[in-house]
Amino acid sequence: MLLDTHPISVLADFFVIATGESERQLKAIADDIQKTLKKRSLMPRTEGTPQSGWILIDYGSVIAHLFSPAMRDYYNLEELWVKAPVVVRIR
Repeated sequence: MLLDTHPISVLADFFVIATGESERQLKAIADDIQKTLKKRSLMPRTEGTPQSGWILIDYGSVIAHLFSPAMRDYYNLEELWVKAPVVVRIR
């Protein structure tokens, strides 16, 4: 899911919220995001680990939140940022 947060927050313009079904999948998603954007000389600030079920990759104006299913339910960012317009929703 891609949320347009710029109308309601100064934290970032967009939030990417995604779920990985396993630690291995979370790591693969995070690695691919970082590898792709490194080609454009963009280096993020990161937090969390696949083992914790949550990875945050912060590029300033775009922040990616990668969750295990349980952690996505727990943090429920979609509800927290309910006023942010949804740009893309993929299921």
